[in-house]
Amino acid sequence: MLRYEILARDPNSRARVGRLYTAHGAVDTPAFMPVGTAGSVKAMPQSFLEELDAQLLLANTYHLFLRPGYEVIRELGGLHRFMGWPRALLTDSGGFQVFSMNSIRTVTEDGVTFQSHLDGSPQFLSPEKAIEVQVALGADFIMPLDECLPYPITHEKARHSMELTLRWAARCRQSFRKSNSTRQALFGIVQGATFPDLRLECARRLVEMDFPGYALGGLAVGEPAALSYEMTEATVPELPEDRPRYVMGVGYPLDLIEYVRRGVDLMDCVLPTRNARNGYLFTSAGVVHIRNAAYTRDPRPLDENCACAVCRRYSRAYLRHLFHAGEMLAAILATHHNLFFYLNLMRRIRSALRSGKLDELAAKLKEAEQPIG
Repeated sequence: MLRYEILARDPNSRARVGRLYTAHGAVDTPAFMPVGTAGSVKAMPQSFLEELDAQLLLANTYHLFLRPGYEVIRELGGLHRFMGWPRALLTDSGGFQVFSMNSIRTVTEDGVTFQSHLDGSPQFLSPEKAIEVQVALGADFIMPLDECLPYPITHEKARHSMELTLRWAARCRQSFRKSNSTRQALFGIVQGATFPDLRLECARRLVEMDFPGYALGGLAVGEPAALSYEMTEATVPELPEDRPRYVMGVGYPLDLIEYVRRGVDLMDCVLPTRNARNGYLFTSAGVVHIRNAAYTRDPRPLDENCACAVCRRYSRAYLRHLFHAGEMLAAILATHHNLFFYLNLMRRIRSALRSGKLDELAAKLKEAEQPIG
């Protein structure tokens, strides 16, 4: 069950405002998905995420496949009920995690054999198994198994990998159709490394398979940001205008607006949550490294222009104290702030798109790109 409508367009770019309708509510786009790897956004109860108005979360198939196991989650009513999340969910295929294990996995036409990072046990993930697991989890948006390559890579290896990804996509599509799932949407994933000709070919062949949405994979894997933008800009025109587009695993605040300008609707990244736990906090004036001694006696809020609950209540001095005292509250408050920053940024992007001020917002973000201490 998926319906997508475009509500507004930017006259100066490919950016658009839209809305995705799912079985678990609407998602306003462009949207950023907080990452809940194991069915949990680290340091954030689901009630907090609802207060932040997160409309769509990402969960990781690989981790849930290994623990607690997709059969357990299916028996308990699916991932939404298991984690107590009433809104939309997206699951990745697990391919990125598997392919990051260079020394403990083997790729064949059938799928990927790998060792569990938990106990070293042998595991196997095929395109059909990736679909079986995700159908059992019950996320609104699911992904086919694909091969994600490192950067840099040769054109020959990238083509070989792209062809494998396309064959796997066809198998995933067939397996998904056999599942008779009516409340989920399977996206296609465009691969092709950093070669525009491969990206274009992959996109065209996926479009022939007629997926309800399309993702751009294999970016943000070490290549320069400008090259990632270039691959996105080259690929998006080949994707149907009436289908949602998702760039996987990005990015910094300025990255988000750059992908949006190129016609992207969905993005995800661990940056706001992971960086929060390390005291790396995003503000309207730049990044604050809250552990620094400069904040020992600083009575100001983290960001005087921020309306989040953390900035309304706590000082920089207190936040720094929590980190140095090893208090769990440090991660909770920092994560709350960073996610508010990201989700509010997406609201600002949607508003700027509607009013024709996207370039103005991008300029402000660029000014605040450098850390302030």
